[in-house]
Amino acid sequence: MPVFDLNEDPVKFANKENQPGDWPQWAGSSIRNNTPNAKNIPTEWDIGEFDDNGEWKTGSGKNIKWVARLGSQSYGNPTVANGHVYVGTNNGKGYVKRFPPETDLGCLLCFDTKDGKFLWQDSNTKLPAGRVVDWPQQGICSTSCVEGNRLWYVSSRGEVKCLDTQGFYDGVNNGPYKKEPNEDKDEADAIWVVNMMKQWGTSQHNMCACSVTIANDTLFVCTGNGVDEAHISLPAPYAPSFVAMNKNTGKVYWKDNTPGTNVLHGQWSSPAFAIIEGVPQVIFGGGDGWLYGFDARGDGHGHSKILWKFDANPKTARYVLGGRSNRNHIIATPVIYNNKVYFGVGEDPEHGEGIGHLYCVDPTKRGDISIELAVKRDDPQKKPIPIRRNQAVMESEGEIAIPNPNSGAVWHYAAVDTNGNGKIDFEETMHRTCGTVCIKNDLLYVADFSGLFHCLDAKTGKVHWTHDLKACSWASPLIVEDRVYIGNEDGVVTIFKLSDKEEKISEVNMGAPVYSTPIVADNVLYISTQNYLYAIQNPADAKK
Repeated sequence: MPVFDLNEDPVKFANKENQPGDWPQWAGSSIRNNTPNAKNIPTEWDIGEFDDNGEWKTGSGKNIKWVARLGSQSYGNPTVANGHVYVGTNNGKGYVKRFPPETDLGCLLCFDTKDGKFLWQDSNTKLPAGRVVDWPQQGICSTSCVEGNRLWYVSSRGEVKCLDTQGFYDGVNNGPYKKEPNEDKDEADAIWVVNMMKQWGTSQHNMCACSVTIANDTLFVCTGNGVDEAHISLPAPYAPSFVAMNKNTGKVYWKDNTPGTNVLHGQWSSPAFAIIEGVPQVIFGGGDGWLYGFDARGDGHGHSKILWKFDANPKTARYVLGGRSNRNHIIATPVIYNNKVYFGVGEDPEHGEGIGHLYCVDPTKRGDISIELAVKRDDPQKKPIPIRRNQAVMESEGEIAIPNPNSGAVWHYAAVDTNGNGKIDFEETMHRTCGTVCIKNDLLYVADFSGLFHCLDAKTGKVHWTHDLKACSWASPLIVEDRVYIGNEDGVVTIFKLSDKEEKISEVNMGAPVYSTPIVADNVLYISTQNYLYAIQNPADAKK
């Protein structure tokens, strides 16, 4: 049974074995709020010039510390710890000689933070089943989690991996895993590997994208279990969706398959963790469109223990193939802020734009804390009917949705007539989102897939303003100092003042799509585009 220090601050724990100023996992810590402490972060820069081979001309540009080549497609966010920066991509650069750039791989790359020098790569060959479980050229979409000299991430092959951050530079093949093809310094040193497909029977849809998090000795993982190639049924309906395991050994503490056959598409969200009113909670977004809060300790007998669950879709919403549905699942990572949980719903971007919802939920409630309950119209006891995959309430079958007296919804944002013209305009609508919210000073920011950037009051859900980015955004915001950074598919990073009034500071064109989220570590801004990783720094800080 996992044990937790109930007095531990998860933000401080994230850097317990790392250097001050590091940003060692997705959004910095297990509460998943991308708000680092830093100073003098640039709001203007120029990416510089590149030679005919695509290599950055050293010293060109403005406020650029260094630039490192990535593959041809990059979706994973960078993390920084103990002098290294890690980022997921594909093999388009071909850093390792035995795998030329034409070889399709999922790659986790490690660079030196001083100068961007490539150090080592963890290579993941493609699964023979193809795109249904391992989409071509997508690379590693997971963001790594680092603690001291250990790193954990989920590979494109459906594996949970623990690596030695020193690789083979320390001259030792650490184990118990000893199956590395060689001990060359440009290749990764695995400590242990758990193959979720072989050992737990999972079947991820298209890819695994979970960015794991850690609390004490426990590692939390979303397996990515999803539908088949026809998008109709689940090949592995009884395989786990959520897992707690020992970070040192890979031993499973508990597993949960609550979404079961109700997974709509894939499961690409990532877990959050915090101690909430004395209870260690891990919060998972399910592919069935429900958000789940678990006691992170499990039930003490190797099984999960659900504390609460929240249906993030209206009960009459219907799932339809091809993106035409108004029922969504959860891709974004839940964020914990002042003992409340914030998240939005979305879909695979390939399925297009659509209706979205953004929520603030009270995780101290227990049981079904959804806004509505699905019941039979003629049932005097109003007993909730069983959950369905495609549509919870079918009015033609005599079913209705009624208010839930136990609802844990603090607020819900879908559309607001902010200009008072009596209709809902495009700019007044929350659309599907892949993005995770970011909150500071009770101001919440989130981008949606239709290209709107929203600013709300985190306490009340009041909409302060929206801004049209003019291109869809897969990314999540960064808040540092009194500024907010967000990227979009056109490769533009827009910077706003942290304020309840819309005030754009600047726009910077990165030259390629920005699907990832900007981060800051040790007063350096890191942004990865589809094919480059940029370290951006004020020149005065660089001299120091």
